[in-house]
Amino acid sequence: MRLADIELDDDFQWVNEFDHNPIQQTVEYSLTGALLLQEGVKQQGRSIDLRSNGGVWTPLSVVRQLEALRDQSSVPMELVLADGREFKVVWDRSAAPLAAEPLERETYPKPESLHFIEMRFITV
Repeated sequence: MRLADIELDDDFQWVNEFDHNPIQQTVEYSLTGALLLQEGVKQQGRSIDLRSNGGVWTPLSVVRQLEALRDQSSVPMELVLADGREFKVVWDRSAAPLAAEPLERETYPKPESLHFIEMRFITV
């Protein structure tokens, strides 16, 4: 798996892969009571949440690289999943776009110190 130029472990889980609804729908009623139904196919905006879920340990050095990417504003990045699917994404900032939790507590973590991470993206 790869995000921009950062190589990631292939075992991240796309936890909301099947929550996506590609059709946007609005339902309203006119003044006469008639149903006004509109539908259209979403062009972008699919949510991609990748999590360690206990199966991936990411070194602090990689977490720091991800932080640097996160801190750039609206930069589209290429996300290549382990199965070869490719997406253009930006960080989803509606909640924390990147979260990292150390596997073990260390007072002075080293670049190789391992972390569980979560990454939130939206397709563009």
